[in-house]
Amino acid sequence: MIKIMKRNIEHIVSEKLNSKIIDLRRIETGLFNDTYFVKANKVVSELKSKPVNTNEFIIRIAPKDDSGFLFYEVNMMDQEPNIHEIVSQKTSIPIPQIYEFDNSRKIIERNYLIMEKMEGIALSQAYFLTQIQRKNIFHQIGQYLQELHNIHASEYGYLGEHRPMEPQKTWWEAFTIMWSKLIDDVFNCGVYSESEAQKYKDLLLSHREYFVARNSVPSSLLHMDIWAQNIMVNEGGMITAIVDWDRALWGDPEIEFTVLDYCGISTPSFWEGYEGQQADNKSSKVRDLYYLLYEHQKYIPINIWRRKNKIKAQSYKRDCVRLFKKLEKIG
Repeated sequence: MIKIMKRNIEHIVSEKLNSKIIDLRRIETGLFNDTYFVKANKVVSELKSKPVNTNEFIIRIAPKDDSGFLFYEVNMMDQEPNIHEIVSQKTSIPIPQIYEFDNSRKIIERNYLIMEKMEGIALSQAYFLTQIQRKNIFHQIGQYLQELHNIHASEYGYLGEHRPMEPQKTWWEAFTIMWSKLIDDVFNCGVYSESEAQKYKDLLLSHREYFVARNSVPSSLLHMDIWAQNIMVNEGGMITAIVDWDRALWGDPEIEFTVLDYCGISTPSFWEGYEGQQADNKSSKVRDLYYLLYEHQKYIPINIWRRKNKIKAQSYKRDCVRLFKKLEKIG
């Protein structure tokens, strides 16, 4: 597998950069795509009419088509170029430039991106940071996400080029579709029975009132994968890049806040940077449980299809059942 991947990257570098590889290193923090640092034997001045002037690149290669995907993961790399363009134009968020996206399958049999190499290392590996520096990083994340959430669209859902769903006019309609499709994934991997899947779909419908109250909230651009491995920092405690935007979603920022809680990012310093506070009432707590389940349930099919770990998948199911029981008690 390693030799095959090396040959794939050699083909990309030869065809797209007209160069040879003098240094190739796998970036281990990537869990979905195969990501590599590549140093070419000569400086590339431009790529696809974009100024480059470097011989150092990041190449991200999408998984094989038969890897086993959640409904929104199919071809989700397709939306990254446009998302990067929007974020770079409308915010001060440090984000790598995408020099080229290729889904033609002419060079290799997988989609891939050639990207700018950003300075810094993943926050998950930045053991040298002081407590003060870490607090400052969470403050910066808050500031950046406030900017991101101020980018709005007229529709809700996964609106990118991969189109795993039809755009919707309200957040409730979008989330209902997202929820149903994710439940279908858990059913299709063999962990939910048909009756369980239907029960959990019906449960959301029974709590419609808690969501329609948020229908006036604008559709915001959400990253949906902010965690320590996707935040790059330098030795001075500054964020140098936020990466991996392929899971981006347009919707209610509340769902992003739940993911931030899940990933340990939603700290007091984050909220100071965001200049806001998380809602704390019955309605928001109900929605938070659904958003937590949306995040947690995905690991059931992921463990069945990609990690081949049925025991872990059942453990995630038990966690989810406990959360469902909480929701069943709410009128």
